[in-house]
Amino acid sequence: MTPRRTFKEPKMDLSFSKQFAVDLAREAVVRGATAAEVMLRHRVEFSVSVRLGEVETLKESMDRGFGLRVLLDGKQASVSGSDFSKDSVSSLIQEAIEMARVTSPDDSAGLPEPAEMAASLADLDLYDPDISDLATEEKINLALRAEMAAREASPKIVNFDGGGFDSRAGAMVLANSQGFVAEYSGTSCSISTVPVALDNERMQRDYWYDCRRKLRDMDSPESIGAEAARRTLRKLGARTVKNQSVPVVFEPNVAKELLGDIFHAVSGESIFRKASFLVGQRGEQVASPRLTVIDDGTLPTLLGSRPFDAEGLPTRRTVVIEDGVLANYLLNTYTAKKLGLRSTGNASRGLVGAPGVGVGNLFIQPGPDSPEQIIASVRNGLYVTELIGFGVNVVNGDYSRSASGMWIQNGELAFPVQGVTVAGNLKEMLNSIEMVGDDLDFRGSIVSPTLMIGRMTISA
Repeated sequence: MTPRRTFKEPKMDLSFSKQFAVDLAREAVVRGATAAEVMLRHRVEFSVSVRLGEVETLKESMDRGFGLRVLLDGKQASVSGSDFSKDSVSSLIQEAIEMARVTSPDDSAGLPEPAEMAASLADLDLYDPDISDLATEEKINLALRAEMAAREASPKIVNFDGGGFDSRAGAMVLANSQGFVAEYSGTSCSISTVPVALDNERMQRDYWYDCRRKLRDMDSPESIGAEAARRTLRKLGARTVKNQSVPVVFEPNVAKELLGDIFHAVSGESIFRKASFLVGQRGEQVASPRLTVIDDGTLPTLLGSRPFDAEGLPTRRTVVIEDGVLANYLLNTYTAKKLGLRSTGNASRGLVGAPGVGVGNLFIQPGPDSPEQIIASVRNGLYVTELIGFGVNVVNGDYSRSASGMWIQNGELAFPVQGVTVAGNLKEMLNSIEMVGDDLDFRGSIVSPTLMIGRMTISA
């Protein structure tokens, strides 16, 4: 079934057609597959890195390719290629079918039911011609302006450890042998800078950035540079603190990492493998009533939005945790079948491989308190601005991360802290969320406002 169009034609000319994808899926079935799915992708990417007023690297690339997934009575295999010639495509079809014949069958492998696939496509305004039309000189200038603003913030900013401008424009076509075919185009761009500050022969680094689908929605390079400098300078003179158990405040850039851990725990891939501390918890209180987590792939102009997922199902709004109660897992067709549930439209995949589970726009619903109010409520505690390394086990919830930030004394940020570890357990941490900030900003596809956790262990 071809979805009914309710949005403008994509603003990028494709060098391949939906008809190619339809024909490829049909040919795979003619040659023996039970069902087939085809993805076509076209991308133009640009990246420039700058340092101390000079261009260090500049890259621009364009690629196009296709992926074919075939299913054969519960068996599946996938191949990909960038050669669209008849002979090459024919060879890949045969290779995929032969690979499928020798794989083990899985009763849950398959395409979605036709009735579940997107019948119309909403216009989510994902493409910005201003990004595609931006001249190379202008892209370099945006990166240099951000760096210059950071350099001018203080004579203590002595070097840079990266930074630049990146952009991407692309289009994707998805078709399958059940009659679904659709495509969409999208853009994104980002500016970042990573200053290095020196004081008393000790160096510190930090960064700031912005990333959006629309150039007009970006913070100015000057504000990005100024914020990067502020974050770097406040780390000078950092020290450790004694071992103790105190409230911990996660700034948004750190809180989103905690939300990423929650995603792994609610992903259908973790749930059906029983590799999550949230297995069997649907409908139960798993967090503080202050916590509501939502995944929404339908929000216009946002980085995680798209009109359909990687299996052709319409994206949607899914409440994952509502007032602390686990309402839903995030699922694709395969994991939904494994769990006896329905897909939430969260299929994600590349050109090759079976679909996995991904996010749309995953966020924590903002609360009533400003970051300043949250900090003011803490007598002694840690304001975490950076997490380092890995130390999260979503199977049992154990959590231990190296961290740096600012120490809170009597409701104020007192001095910088580094070389400490924050530890706890995800179950206890989620239930100990006492305050949620009002500072949600969609600077990515997984985002969070400021969070305050009532008690965690701090050790040097």
